[in-house]
Amino acid sequence: MESRFKDTENLGILGIIENVFLLIIKGIIGIATNSQAMIADSINSAGDIFASLMTFIGNKISSKPDDKDHNFGHGKAEYIFSLLISISMVIAAITLLTNAVKSLIYGNDVTFSWFLIIICVVTIITKLSLYIYAKKIYKKYNNILVLANMNDHRNDCIVTTFTLLSSILILFNITWFDAVTCIGISIWILYTGWKIFLESYNILMDTSIDSESEKKILELVKKYPEIKNVEKFSSSPLGSQYLIVLTLNIDGNISTFDSHKIVDDLEQDILKLDNIHAVHIHINPI
Repeated sequence: MESRFKDTENLGILGIIENVFLLIIKGIIGIATNSQAMIADSINSAGDIFASLMTFIGNKISSKPDDKDHNFGHGKAEYIFSLLISISMVIAAITLLTNAVKSLIYGNDVTFSWFLIIICVVTIITKLSLYIYAKKIYKKYNNILVLANMNDHRNDCIVTTFTLLSSILILFNITWFDAVTCIGISIWILYTGWKIFLESYNILMDTSIDSESEKKILELVKKYPEIKNVEKFSSSPLGSQYLIVLTLNIDGNISTFDSHKIVDDLEQDILKLDNIHAVHIHINPI
């Protein structure tokens, strides 16, 4: 678990450093050339800095162990900060979309510069590297903060590719595509932000464990013939892991010692699953 938090922390720090660099160069060239697409891309980088910062802070909090006031740890901090990331993305997207539509309607004088092309290429290479790194960490730990960052880096590669295309078209006096690209970027950011918001919201509202994991747990229960049936199955998310609560009907002819031994063994079996933090089992003899 310690390596999970350390790797996520490193990803957040790396994201902050690289996005600050991209924000500065994109902002300077975007304003100098009056490119709406590049300005939108720079604002997108500002959002990335916020996302990386939230990843760093959220990871710090969620890595704290259980304590007297937080019996099941601080795992939900991941989802609280992911929610903040998504809200910032939605706000930025709406602002960009409004400005882009105005530029498309009223026109926009864009000046071509080879720096536009260079910055786009540098951004794509940088973001692709961050995406590959984040994907590796996400596959290892299944951390929603890392997922939010991973998707953001992937989206940035796509977004900047369109910015690159619009920058090339400026050379041929096709300036309207710059505003169209900005609109596309805004819609993409809005869509991605909304998806992260829903996922974070569902966890914070105690959405049940996924059906595949529930099926695995019920299969483990079937290993014990003394357990006649599952009367109640419930779950509650604790960050990236879950608390499982089971009410089981068990053979009343076996001794109390044996029935508790069965329950203890079952608990250990369930805890071996990666996404399970704790298991509470109540038994009814029948």
